[in-house]
Amino acid sequence: MSLTTGEAVIHLLKAYGVDTVFGMPGVHTLDFYRALPETGIRHVGVRHEQGAGFMADGYARVSGRPGVCLLISGPGITNAATPIGQAYSDSQPMLILSSVGRTDDLGMGRGRLHEIRDQRAVTAPITEFSDVAMTPRQAGELVHRAFAHFASARPRPCHISIPLDVLSSPWNGGLHAAPLPGRPWPDGATLDAAAELISSAAPAVMIVGGGATGAADEVRSLAERLGAAVIPTIAGKGVLPADHSLSLEMTLDQEGTQDFIRNAGLVMAIGTELAEPDVWASDSLPMNGKLLRIDIDAETLARDYRPDVAVLGDASVSLAGILERLEGRNLQAGFSEDAIAEARWAGRAEFGQLERLHEPVISAIREALPENGFCFTDMTQIAYSGYALFPANRPRQWFFPVGFGTLGFALPAAIGAQLAAPERPGAALIGDGGLQFTVAELATAVEHRLPLPVIVWDNGSLKQIARFMREQGIEEIGVHPQNPDFVALAHAYGMAVEEPDSLSDVTAAMHRAWQADRPTLIRIDEFAGWVQAAVD
Repeated sequence: MSLTTGEAVIHLLKAYGVDTVFGMPGVHTLDFYRALPETGIRHVGVRHEQGAGFMADGYARVSGRPGVCLLISGPGITNAATPIGQAYSDSQPMLILSSVGRTDDLGMGRGRLHEIRDQRAVTAPITEFSDVAMTPRQAGELVHRAFAHFASARPRPCHISIPLDVLSSPWNGGLHAAPLPGRPWPDGATLDAAAELISSAAPAVMIVGGGATGAADEVRSLAERLGAAVIPTIAGKGVLPADHSLSLEMTLDQEGTQDFIRNAGLVMAIGTELAEPDVWASDSLPMNGKLLRIDIDAETLARDYRPDVAVLGDASVSLAGILERLEGRNLQAGFSEDAIAEARWAGRAEFGQLERLHEPVISAIREALPENGFCFTDMTQIAYSGYALFPANRPRQWFFPVGFGTLGFALPAAIGAQLAAPERPGAALIGDGGLQFTVAELATAVEHRLPLPVIVWDNGSLKQIARFMREQGIEEIGVHPQNPDFVALAHAYGMAVEEPDSLSDVTAAMHRAWQADRPTLIRIDEFAGWVQAAVD
């Protein structure tokens, strides 16, 4: 079979188990597209390349498999830079395949169509690697390198640019996946040191992040063995079920949570950077005891907080090794379940007017979602409240654009997730401002007849920024934009529409949405009487 390099790369994706790609065809990517029908890989066409990136991100977050984008050079890459940056910040596996100018045009600034003088440099700061394949052989090697990275390291996007003349060049290589490495195996002596530290320092607090989503069983076993209070970061929600008696499902910036950390003899940070969006504290977390860090990323182990023991390795394997070494040991007493329950209630007492406004609606949304459901959220006040108020009882259930913090994430990411896991009922929770960043992807959801509830929290403003402006004595500029008629807009796209008039109707509307043959826009007016009355 005679193939071009562009066609062969698509066959390599198939060999690595890729079943879906997100993109928008262009004159410079046709060699990729020629091979899609024969491989059976599904192509999801988007309305904007930003949508392709966020969909690939959502696909990865729910499935744990790399999300893949097919993009043209130049504007396709710059349009997708924001979701690539989000995936990088939140450690999501994403492969970006793009065209780039001919090899003899690279860096020359000839004014060619879609030309960027150094396209690699555009994505280099927001990818694990961004490389240009100068030959067909390099194109294949870079695909292998990307999947080796996804299998063995902290997952982050990889960008492969293939020049136009290379894309159309004959392929002479194989079409088989290469053997993949596994995750780093923790050093036995380091695990011994971790077990000794755990045995000598108590009570313990476990802070679990996105890197612990694959270690839920081990986290639970160790927490129950130690009587440890478990605090998730946003990305770690659900690693220990929110309804577990050892779970402190609240934000790390709350004083009650920080008291636990301050009084702990041992803090275990598992799969988390403890970065600003994880802790939202004005200063470093107040650790007076010992610190044990477990992470797959060596740089994270050496940054910001100096650990007493640092374990480099996959969280699941590392915790399993520690649990094995703790067998038969007499361990010191941990926190009492009563103390943890008291801290939960104390944390709720810190909630302000906004949290009290959002809580009934979040509860109605959570009540509707079945145990295997998921919710993608955006940079909006109700989602900020949802970090503490939405009880996640399994990993990969509540999704929020943590680090990069971009608007417009929720809708396309939820679309990607729904395509990855059609058996799981999902929802998007997004503000009126954030929806308009990627509103065109409503058409993508309609085209694929996704039974997806898109819940719009409509307060007619960028309310959080308006609040910051007021607090700092700044005139409220640019935070009260003119909104469209969202109901009319949804009808124009061919969606179903719901405007609930009670909390129970929110739940019912979501159930109706999951039975529909199209997405449903569920508009909730923050200022509606029933919303305000629910606070009382």
